[in-house]
Amino acid sequence: MLDKIKNAINPTNFQEDLENSKSTLEKFGVKIFKGDKVIWLVFVILCVISLVEIFSATSTIVYKQQNQWGPILRHTMFLIGGVGVIVLIHNIPYRYFSSLIFVLIAPIVLLLLTPVIGTTVNGAERWISIFGFTIQPSEIAKISLMGTIAFLLSKQNGMNDGLLFKWMIGLMIVVCGIIAMDNLSTAALLFVVCFLLMFIGNVKLARLLKVGGAGIAFLVLFIVLLKVIPADWTDSGALSRVGTWQNRIAEFGSHKEESEETYYTITDENYQVAHAKIAIANGGVLGKFPGNSTERDFLPQAYSDFIYAIIIEEMGIAGGIFVLLLYIIILIRAGMIARKTQKLFPKYLVLGSALMLSMQAFINMAVAVNLIPVTGQPLPLISRGGTSLLITCAYFGLILSADRFGIGKKKGEVTIDETDQPDERKDKKNAVETIDKLEEKVEFEIIQV
Repeated sequence: MLDKIKNAINPTNFQEDLENSKSTLEKFGVKIFKGDKVIWLVFVILCVISLVEIFSATSTIVYKQQNQWGPILRHTMFLIGGVGVIVLIHNIPYRYFSSLIFVLIAPIVLLLLTPVIGTTVNGAERWISIFGFTIQPSEIAKISLMGTIAFLLSKQNGMNDGLLFKWMIGLMIVVCGIIAMDNLSTAALLFVVCFLLMFIGNVKLARLLKVGGAGIAFLVLFIVLLKVIPADWTDSGALSRVGTWQNRIAEFGSHKEESEETYYTITDENYQVAHAKIAIANGGVLGKFPGNSTERDFLPQAYSDFIYAIIIEEMGIAGGIFVLLLYIIILIRAGMIARKTQKLFPKYLVLGSALMLSMQAFINMAVAVNLIPVTGQPLPLISRGGTSLLITCAYFGLILSADRFGIGKKKGEVTIDETDQPDERKDKKNAVETIDKLEEKVEFEIIQV
């Protein structure tokens, strides 16, 4: 008994147990958070920026709720949930995400039900309340349609290209058409991303040109209709969103015809854009530092649609460029991962996810600096949100999953999963790999002959 107690309190044994526990935790952490380190680093940096800027930009919500910590705690909980989403998705082999084609049915049904049972927020019916939780079906539809297009592109074999193309275009028209009824910018973003994905997926150029031509013709017709529809038709009812589109387009292009005095006068029509410009002008090169923004109290969506203007005001042009570079890094890194993937489906899945994240970010930034009309697109991972934030984390998870399971191992590389396998399974795996190499060699010799 005394010997057991001595062994238990022996410093050497304690040190060995501590090292073993550290080694076990390290292996567990590497296994759980495995994937491209650059993507993980960008994700962490964006989360830090999000926490800092949301804490600063939610001053109006704090005033309304009389709760200083409520908004930031809510956002923190969603970020923690987002990390859980990434860990879950990136530990699932990418091949299982081909089932997104079946998941697409659910958001389509929810989108059709939104005008009937939807919840109105900021004048738009884009949310549905389920069991006390508010979700945005369009965000679920975006990732589902993107994954479906990636899967269909990977199944092209030269014989079924025409049929698959019809399926892809049909799904794009249906989903984007339903979304466009209340969220035109999201529908346009989704259509463009899927179109670019089809271009990358070697869809025949003639077919893409036909779709592009039809899209341009539809856009021109849409703008003409906005010009001719009487304003009294858009005051209420089904055409109420048409009035919003008319005002945004008219507001964006009106400065060329206005006098200098009228242009610099803040009205209800240019309120958001004007204060976004003031925020950017106040930022300078290095900014006023986090927490010192003044325009956060005037911008209605300072924590969402116009958070990039607040970032520039507090972190300066340097901070704005830094955030822009983060999304460019995501796009570049995703391209590098896609290039190394052995199969087509993870390749298209990575590129589609990166395009969705980066293009949405660029649109948000362009709105903040008044390059394009106001669209209502949040800045991925930084803007305050629920469904949009979790879906954004899902995109990161898809990229990491493709990187983890879609890239072949380098020569001599051994993963943690392999080290845990019994010798019998290792021998079988080595035998299979040897057979594959022999088959490749035989095929090569035949080609040479």
